[in-house]
Amino acid sequence: MASKEAAVKTKRGTRGAGTVRVAKSAPAAKSGGNATPAGPIVLAFSGGLDTSFCVPWLREQQGAEVVTVTVDTGGLDAAARRSLAARARELGAKRHLLIDARAEFFSETLRFLIMGNVLRGHLYPLCVGAERTLQARKVAEVAAELKASAVAHGCTAAGNDQVRFEVALRTFAPRCAILAPIRDEALSREAELAYLAARGYAIPGDRAAYSINAGLWGVTIGGRETNGTVESLPESAWAWSAGALAQVQPSRPLRIGFERGVPQTLDGRAVSPVTLIERLNALGAGFAIGRGIHLGDTILGLKGRVAFEAPAATLLIAAHRELEKLTLTGRQQRLKDLIASFYGDWVHEGQSLDPACRDAEALLLRSQERVTGEVRLSLRTGGFMVEGVTSPHSLASASRGVYGEAAGEWTAEDARGYSRLLALPSMLHARAGVQ
Repeated sequence: MASKEAAVKTKRGTRGAGTVRVAKSAPAAKSGGNATPAGPIVLAFSGGLDTSFCVPWLREQQGAEVVTVTVDTGGLDAAARRSLAARARELGAKRHLLIDARAEFFSETLRFLIMGNVLRGHLYPLCVGAERTLQARKVAEVAAELKASAVAHGCTAAGNDQVRFEVALRTFAPRCAILAPIRDEALSREAELAYLAARGYAIPGDRAAYSINAGLWGVTIGGRETNGTVESLPESAWAWSAGALAQVQPSRPLRIGFERGVPQTLDGRAVSPVTLIERLNALGAGFAIGRGIHLGDTILGLKGRVAFEAPAATLLIAAHRELEKLTLTGRQQRLKDLIASFYGDWVHEGQSLDPACRDAEALLLRSQERVTGEVRLSLRTGGFMVEGVTSPHSLASASRGVYGEAAGEWTAEDARGYSRLLALPSMLHARAGVQ
């Protein structure tokens, strides 16, 4: 039976303009006039504006039940998990599933980002993009179990996540259709808000003004300020560290221990890597450590800008790099940096399923055989300092020489000969230039 359609007109926003047309009652599926889908639609659900919009929209437009799946790769406490489940039910989801994938995320991805000291643009530690492949795989597993007709996500047309999700979904759920309402309908945030408001669904104010994504490796924040290249975020917009710079705090000493490149201890106490990262995030956020705004190239070739807070990633990468300086040779460091640069690009681009990533990980693992020791840091308001490092595999301790003081491995005659030989190419070049 035909029903009248309500149109919600949109303003032109950063994600394009569009008109959201929806039926007042759930119609049959609109995909080529087919009947109602035999299976549910499985939606990757974050609880933000975009995925909140997708729940009722998919029910009305596709005429199918919606199962929401939140893959916890960090950034969620018990209250947030309960809130997500309640919100999914409120929006009309038939069922909500929460999958704890934090340990897998560390094992499959984060440990290699630490081993590689991966910072995109020498600044950004791939806060949330690195987890998308794992999240998509978990969603695909649910879709297979439930015999879903489709999988859906809330990514936009201009963002990186659409690529990351769909590369993985096409690999792990090749028989499922992929639905991306926000992208495919060219919807603006204003349109989504109006659509939800018309149905009595409220969106928290912070979710409406900013796009916030939190995970184990940090949180990203996008809003009006990051659409340009000049402005910073207002203090209130920082998700984890708002107000942390208001008063100078006493410095806080910190010790991080590594075993073969993997963080294992915090202030001398053994903890799991996930717990260690979560504690560092809470501790570092209190000092506003790990804030930044990254300007770089998106997967699609655009220039993009995003604010981030990554306290644990910032501290761990700095500490790990210092330990490597003590335990690896110069050539090892340069080779590893080269491979890690490629590896970071591939993870950022959603290509972590490529076998080349396994090859890079093999080299990273081999490089970490002696990267064991403890790093001492001092946390201060707005920053930190690496103060010292020890290791049973210290190359500094292995030398009989003392830099700038005494030569223990060679004689003065050896040093003179070495300097003369090292100067030879420059001497010949200068001599050949004399007319």
